[in-house]
Amino acid sequence: MNESIEKDARHAARMQRKKTLIDEKIAVAQIERGVLVVNTGNGKGKSSAAFGVVARALGHGMKVGVVQFIKGRSDTGEEAFFRRQPEVVWHVMGEGFTWDTQDRARDVASAEAAWEQARALLRDEAIGLVVLDELNLALKYRYLDVERVVADLLARPADQHVVVTGRAAPPELVAVADTVTEMGPVKHAFAAGVKAMPGVEF
Repeated sequence: MNESIEKDARHAARMQRKKTLIDEKIAVAQIERGVLVVNTGNGKGKSSAAFGVVARALGHGMKVGVVQFIKGRSDTGEEAFFRRQPEVVWHVMGEGFTWDTQDRARDVASAEAAWEQARALLRDEAIGLVVLDELNLALKYRYLDVERVVADLLARPADQHVVVTGRAAPPELVAVADTVTEMGPVKHAFAAGVKAMPGVEF
């Protein structure tokens, strides 16, 4: 019995110390502005996390713009769902993964067209959140000029949030981002021969 009381007391003291630290950090963080979020790494979930933010933004009454680079399929569950939301504009601008197209000139042209669409969203003060899905891959393969992309991102409206996804985020983008998460693989069903399943992978 005494051991249980002591354990509860230690837990309460630990949680109080933690609460004090967190409350101090919350008190310091008083800046209100749009943030640039980058989801990168070789693990699954970069785009899924971004679309979770789309749902969150819609819950707060924001208008959302999505531009998908590289990806060309139009049968994804997220697109089917979010296209039904009147506050979302959705643009699938890729022609498929680079190993499918095998045509660099075509990939560059698709990326340039997608960036023009993205720039229109980044200039629109009515759009509260912009998701640039797989932009990192377009930058990795140098389909787009990273300095121009960074300049356009930094010139967006002050209150606009942006989420960029894709493997191999370039250091220039990481340097200007507010939040960067690198997702690492531990296990993936595909490695065990399980095909991409609707509702989980697309």
